[in-house]
Amino acid sequence: MNGEFIAFLILSIMAIGGAVFMLNFVRVVHMVLSLAFTMLSIAGIYVLLNAEFLAAIQVLIYTGAVSILMLFGIMLTRHRDQEAEGVRPWHKFFSFVGVAAFLGILLHTLYRTPFTEETADVGRFSVDWLGETVFKQYVIPFEAVSVLLLVALVGAVILARKESKS
Repeated sequence: MNGEFIAFLILSIMAIGGAVFMLNFVRVVHMVLSLAFTMLSIAGIYVLLNAEFLAAIQVLIYTGAVSILMLFGIMLTRHRDQEAEGVRPWHKFFSFVGVAAFLGILLHTLYRTPFTEETADVGRFSVDWLGETVFKQYVIPFEAVSVLLLVALVGAVILARKESKS
């Protein structure tokens, strides 16, 4: 057991915990914050995998832009701020048992899997290669995602204006 394994274990528990909190929270703002926490944990896992560029993209796009977009959507639309009625406390118990079981299965799998000692050829995969691939081979999906995010933002503004006029 080395420091990298301990860091991975902590970051993976934080990512899973943020996802479980997102599913269990009642308020939408808390859900968005736990989603951002999960995305930051995944960026930390990318750093452990020596993929600093993907970690930076994860922080910029998912943690930053998507979370801000969701928060703007929440702020621009009206929603009733009511607590959930009839929240049963046994849901928390079952979610804790589920996370503990998942963690146990994950640790069992990690300890029983034989990993090879070979390293990947990192000379072939560089930031230049990634940029050329994204902007030459995958330019249409990249632009489609940007248009989709723009349409979602405009749709949230239109929905907020329609509700405020009524």
